[in-house]
Amino acid sequence: MKACPARNFFASLALMLCLILAAPAFAADITGAGATFPFPLYAKWAEAYKAKTGVGLNYQSIGSGGGIKQIKAKTVAFGASDAPLKFEELEKEGLVQFPTVMGGVVPAINIQGVETGKLKLNGEVLAAIYLGEIKKWDDAAIAKLNPDLKLPNAEITVVHRSDGSGTTFIFTNYLSKLSSAWKEKVGNEAAVSWPVGVGGKGNEGVASYVQQVKNSIGYVEYAYALQNNIHFALLQNREGEFVNPNIESFQAAAAGANWEQAPGFYEILTNEPGKKSWPITGATFILMHKVQDNQGEAQEVLNFFAWAYSKGGKMAEDLVYVPMPDKVVKLIEASWAQIKTANGSPVWTGAQTPTR
Repeated sequence: MKACPARNFFASLALMLCLILAAPAFAADITGAGATFPFPLYAKWAEAYKAKTGVGLNYQSIGSGGGIKQIKAKTVAFGASDAPLKFEELEKEGLVQFPTVMGGVVPAINIQGVETGKLKLNGEVLAAIYLGEIKKWDDAAIAKLNPDLKLPNAEITVVHRSDGSGTTFIFTNYLSKLSSAWKEKVGNEAAVSWPVGVGGKGNEGVASYVQQVKNSIGYVEYAYALQNNIHFALLQNREGEFVNPNIESFQAAAAGANWEQAPGFYEILTNEPGKKSWPITGATFILMHKVQDNQGEAQEVLNFFAWAYSKGGKMAEDLVYVPMPDKVVKLIEASWAQIKTANGSPVWTGAQTPTR
């Protein structure tokens, strides 16, 4: 008996419709925006992920403040911030938050004759420089920390971020813990009213200023200092030790992090105990909406970060970021159960490999 032409037509139409509806899960590239702190790593992850899966990442490195604004406005699939949102704000905005990697912020310097690791600073002196109280490199407070270093009688040019920045949040959090004057006059925010200095947009902008301006000091994520061959100072940690920024000192600072007990993974890692700890260490975070309008896009975001946790650790270490420990990754992936479609179905059902 011959098949009914109408039945064949409707069967074909149904198959085509299923394929069209399924396509968005793997068709579109991922969109994200925010922190410049992890940008070197996200760019490297994105390149490797696209080579493997065909799915690209369109990430705008615009600063944490911009990332938070864009995710709240739903103009991107995920926002990125080095300044974690408190649990109350996450709940208010209907967001979830999870960390991706940890890294360090360093005092970048451009002083003739002073190479990387030669200049020693502590939190009190660094705060006084950024308050404009210490104006020259040969100031007695700096000279006391560097008795064997010949410092110039030159005005210090202070460089800071001009945009809302998680790197600024980490930096000012550290200064607030070490200097009561800084805490009272300026405080700890992603954007503050700077007493002195010039502003650069993003870690890139600050790094560029420090490179170009003699006798300057700025603060940048460590990868930017390495990639741009910028000299940086040593910092005295909580135990009184002057330590180098590196993966070991970032790991030491992160050793005491209690991610299990932190609502919304809210954890600050500045001025942590330990003789080997780098004092300006922090994590960087991803923000997503709990209720997703586009299930396929949200699944792609989680696929990307699941792959990054599983396969991207070596790339992170190559750029001197600290991957999240395996036990924390399990907590993070468990937290993705909160991310659901409008009808309440979970978006994350385990990693899925894109087909294209």
